Amino acid sequence: MKLRVIPIISFCLLVLTTWAQNPKIKKADEEFDNYAYIDARKIYLNIVKDGYQSAQVFKKLADTYYFNSEYIEAVEWYNRLLMSYPEAMETDYYYRYAQSLKSIDQYAAASKMMEKYRQSIQNTTVNNYALNTLLDSIETEYSIINATESSGSSDFGPSFYGEKIVYASASKNTKGSKTDDWTGLPFLDLFEAEKDSIGKLKNPIALKGNINTPYHESSTAFTKDGETVYFTRNNYINGKKKRGKNRLVGLKIYKAEKNTKGEWTHIKELPFNSDSYSVAHPTLSIDEKRLYFSSNMPGTLGKSDIWYVDILDGDSYGKPVNLGNTINTIERESFPFISESNNLYFSSDGHVGLGGLDIFVVSLNIKENDEKVVNLKKPINTNQDDFGFIINETLNSGYFSSNRDGEDGSVSDDIYAFYESCDITLEGLVTDALTGEPVSGAMVTLIDDKNNPINEQRTSESGTYSFTVFVDCLKQYAIRATSEDKKYLPTETTLTTPNGKNALQVDIQLVPPDCPPDDLGCRLDLQPIYFDYGKSNIRPDAEVELAKILQALKEYPQLKIHIESHTDSRSSSSFNLKLSENRASSTRKWLIDHGIQSTRLTSKGYGETQLLNHCANGVKCSEEEHQLNRRSMFIIKN
Repeated sequence: MKLRVIPIISFCLLVLTTWAQNPKIKKADEEFDNYAYIDARKIYLNIVKDGYQSAQVFKKLADTYYFNSEYIEAVEWYNRLLMSYPEAMETDYYYRYAQSLKSIDQYAAASKMMEKYRQSIQNTTVNNYALNTLLDSIETEYSIINATESSGSSDFGPSFYGEKIVYASASKNTKGSKTDDWTGLPFLDLFEAEKDSIGKLKNPIALKGNINTPYHESSTAFTKDGETVYFTRNNYINGKKKRGKNRLVGLKIYKAEKNTKGEWTHIKELPFNSDSYSVAHPTLSIDEKRLYFSSNMPGTLGKSDIWYVDILDGDSYGKPVNLGNTINTIERESFPFISESNNLYFSSDGHVGLGGLDIFVVSLNIKENDEKVVNLKKPINTNQDDFGFIINETLNSGYFSSNRDGEDGSVSDDIYAFYESCDITLEGLVTDALTGEPVSGAMVTLIDDKNNPINEQRTSESGTYSFTVFVDCLKQYAIRATSEDKKYLPTETTLTTPNGKNALQVDIQLVPPDCPPDDLGCRLDLQPIYFDYGKSNIRPDAEVELAKILQALKEYPQLKIHIESHTDSRSSSSFNLKLSENRASSTRKWLIDHGIQSTRLTSKGYGETQLLNHCANGVKCSEEEHQLNRRSMFIIKN
């Protein structure tokens, strides 16, 4: 069973006689009732393909997609249910259909279904679920990166563990060889990973000890000393699993302690668990005296609610307390997280959102009547499922889970890092490199990694410039200075943006031209176009320089260039001549492929005949010295 949400499913007990007599349908129902959605789906699809249809088949087919967050297909089957069997559209199906519609950007249709849902439950206190235009248009200023895109598995539920991040993954390295019938993926295990310089997760390893089992583990909460962890697991302990109502292997919260070897041991089930309902997704209060979690236990207002218990002495706990109807709705609330400012972050599809699960925040420092639940908006939230949010509010950065970048529902879950977008003020002085005198009227341009201008400004009479931009944090940009009077060569310098709000001083020196009149590379202050040994393909670093030549060719349509390519001295002269021709051709082809007319470009290879250094045949040289000879040059043609 998938651990991202707590499943609460009601089924119609009315069964047609023909339904019961059909062995394929009976088999599909058995798979469905055992939450083997992938297997059930295959059978239902074959039944429909053979010409049979009914409200029950359409409902269950749609549900197999909905409960795996595959909303495009869910919309298809909920729509067929509504068109063919409108009388069978029970309350839950209006809701699921509306959520699926929002998740594929059909907000107007979703609002109509939500209104039918509200009418069907005859509850005027429920939000009308029409999309708030303010929510859709205003974005919070965060930069987002996929932190686990290279893992190739379903990853979600991050938590802080010292300087590391612990999360659940259905990777190939999980314990045991079984797969979950719900999703068709391997069962989840818990992994800890390091963070690289931009927040991506690297070097994941399974948590040590006996915390991982052949079934699901997920959603951890660590004490500040790192010695105790609360975590979610299927109803499985001491090598045995238990099933509750509807034959479901439910979710429970367990506690583990770390021994001197760094292994997690002494696994204990918390006393407020039950075989008849699920308890999941723990998080600790700031003082670690209270444990928050999600559950569908008796007293729950909807599909699942946020609860808490007091942590008492002697490994005992208080009575579970529901957080009430300001936070909880008649739908799903899950994945709570308490920040250092005592803010409760959680996921819900019951509050007004963009589609699927959205992430919300509410302060726990204010009185109940003044509580206000706030949607985190874009880019944190999307029309897909966004959940499992954790944040370091001091740094205004953290992690969350989402399936925004995939088309396979929950199978596409990844963990994303987020940072506050950088509010950067760039200022500096542009001077003549030879005289030190300020240069007025020079154009200073901030350029992104795709050579697109972000902002620009001319220098004042005193040679100064200053402008403020919102850019991605921890990302490399370039600042280019040019002068219209041809007295100076264009000059570039790079910078990496810091986190948060900063002022950066970037002074630039413009150099008078001392290049040969036909040397385009010198005039554009290009880095050489280098090649790997024995190869003629264009390297990524070469593409950066070629993009500058491309821009010059586009700005000056009359410009024509000749490409000269060279090799080092290794290999035979005939091989090197052919290799240099290939390098010249691949350089020319790159420019043609990017829109330059072939008539403006010529090319020739010179083999090893024009070495730049002493590295001739038989001379021992370093790889760096040989690299200098494997190059392409650009000559302006008259």
